[in-house]
Amino acid sequence: MDWLGDVYLICAVVGGTLLVVQTILMAVGGHHDGDMGADGADATHADGSVGHDMGMLKWLSLKAVISSLTFFGLGGLAAQKAGLGPYTGLAISLAAGLAAVFLVASLMAGMSRMQSKGNLELRNAVGVVGKVYLRIPAGRGGVGKVTLEVQGRFIEVEAVTAGPEIPTGSPIRVVAVPSPDTLEVAVLER
Repeated sequence: MDWLGDVYLICAVVGGTLLVVQTILMAVGGHHDGDMGADGADATHADGSVGHDMGMLKWLSLKAVISSLTFFGLGGLAAQKAGLGPYTGLAISLAAGLAAVFLVASLMAGMSRMQSKGNLELRNAVGVVGKVYLRIPAGRGGVGKVTLEVQGRFIEVEAVTAGPEIPTGSPIRVVAVPSPDTLEVAVLER
């Protein structure tokens, strides 16, 4: 089973290299690492509710797989260096790889809980002045869009009006929040 040492070495080198590259990319702003939201983070659903997407996929994130590969190789190399038998070395390398998966998944879940949700409360928009982005049909006859600053950030949100049509570019004031994702606005009198 001399070939097992080559497998350990290849796993350690390939996994370690990918781990270093991934870390460098994250450090220079590459925040997307291919985990596709499978690291146990909260997900915002179409209806605005927030749910915790844990599932089994979090254990198979790209970070966890690369870490597992790296530690599988390092565990096997360490077992060989210690003079342990091939089956004991294989058991140690598998245990190290599994431990890496659980450790990385736990760390990622913990980090996602530390992130600020930054939930926007549209009711805080009442009284705020903004601008029409897409025309708003008259008499609540349809939906347009407005841009405005709420809670320190600029947003684009659907809007209706009870009055006459409001053309694109017109200044508006928010008068109500008729639904969780729609504002009622009126033309801002100059």
